[in-house]
Amino acid sequence: MFEGMEKARDEHLHAAPALRVCGADLIVLPEGAVWWAAERMLVVADLHLEKGSAFAARGIALPPYDTRATLSRLEALMERLRPSRLVALGDSFHDGEAEARMGEEDAAMLARLTRRADWIWIAGNHDPRPSRKFGGIVREELRAGPLTFRHEPQPAPATGEIAGHLHPCAAVRVRGRRLRRRCVASDGARAILPAFGAYAGGLNVLDGAYEPLFPSAVFHAWMMGARTVVPVAAHRLEGD
Repeated sequence: MFEGMEKARDEHLHAAPALRVCGADLIVLPEGAVWWAAERMLVVADLHLEKGSAFAARGIALPPYDTRATLSRLEALMERLRPSRLVALGDSFHDGEAEARMGEEDAAMLARLTRRADWIWIAGNHDPRPSRKFGGIVREELRAGPLTFRHEPQPAPATGEIAGHLHPCAAVRVRGRRLRRRCVASDGARAILPAFGAYAGGLNVLDGAYEPLFPSAVFHAWMMGARTVVPVAAHRLEGD
């Protein structure tokens, strides 16, 4: 399914079907971000920078490269798309001590990225007061056109909401093979973005946590392959 579609859609930015939320045409990128071309706005959620070092401090050994990997992917996207504005939908830092644990090279990379666009840090539950060391503006939420950008999704109706927090992923069975991917969950009235962070996990969109958000259970999971995105109707999905 994904392999065949990926070969046919090498120009995925142009060929990808647009996700329309309250009249705003958005492009779901396989890297795990959303691009609003009309506003030249790049939107990412849940970077969870320095999650690896937070685990290490608790005696859980993980390779300490998650921040570098996350920022490198983000840098590549910014280089390709040249956004005028970047919105980070909260939990950009894994905790309040993330800045202190961040290596000098990673901190320099993040500072460089925040100077390349008008950068908006949306406050999350892990980072209610994101660091101001790296530039940008901290907001509880941001309204732009018909859309409202916030960290934690609100119960329906929340028309025009673009949020993160839940780290959505979806599973589908194709020719007997079960595929599980990060996804954007959307019913056209709102969209929930996946975690962009390298070490951030995922919560299946059929989990009960999503019921207040999509009470009619009529939505699509925009599942992300390596080079393309495939919208899959909720009735085709399976739980974990």
